[in-house]
Amino acid sequence: MTAAAFFLAGCTASGTGGKNEEKPPEEEKAVHEAGEEKPEPAADLESDEKTKQPAILDKTPKYKIDPENWSLKPLSPDVSPKAVLLTIDDAPDQHSVEMAQTLKKMGVKAIFFVNGHFLDTEEEKARLKEIYQLGFPIGNHTMTHSNLKDLTPSEQKREITVLNDLVEQITGERPRFFRAPFGSNTDESRKIAEEEKMVLMNWTYGYDWESDYQTKEALTEIMINTPYLTDGANLLMHDRKWTSEALSAIVTGLKQKGYEMADPDTIETPL
Repeated sequence: MTAAAFFLAGCTASGTGGKNEEKPPEEEKAVHEAGEEKPEPAADLESDEKTKQPAILDKTPKYKIDPENWSLKPLSPDVSPKAVLLTIDDAPDQHSVEMAQTLKKMGVKAIFFVNGHFLDTEEEKARLKEIYQLGFPIGNHTMTHSNLKDLTPSEQKREITVLNDLVEQITGERPRFFRAPFGSNTDESRKIAEEEKMVLMNWTYGYDWESDYQTKEALTEIMINTPYLTDGANLLMHDRKWTSEALSAIVTGLKQKGYEMADPDTIETPL
């Protein structure tokens, strides 16, 4: 595994292995860069049957995002550190709905980071609404996926806030998480994220933009056996055909290694 594989992050460029250097990668060849949760119906809980009351899902914050390495950090000793966060960038392009359906069937959560240029049509907006209605939080990945360091402060504000407005119009809820294209944050983007009460987020590792990992088998192998898989790892994936095909096996492999898939709704967010 070459060192280069860890410093190009598909739709982002802040390195991996917990080191986000925020250096944009070389231009990819014709490749797009990548709510409060709707509670799932209660399982057949005996107490619910007796009281006829809906189950109340505990969304007490359990984790925060560590800005030093973008990983999950438990908020108390009672919370197991052996958890990872799943994130999908470049939604809702071609495979996001299928990926959401796969995760829903497996009973695990992920954040879907959306790009405004994938919300140009009513069909695309319907895809986003379906992902949200399946119970997945929608994150902000900017309107046009431009490198924010190349934009003026006013342009950066438009990239972020216009997308928040659009997502709220479609789903009824503004994004609570922000991931800059290429992991390339600025003082202005940090300020806007704070004003919009969003959690700033990059990632720990990801591979699905690399030519060596564009098959189900290769991507599954590296995602669950990389040395960067550690407690609290923030996993970067994208709306890609091979990622969608590998998703179930990746989740299964992570579970077999004893990892819990963290619920994004239990991540501490600004008040």
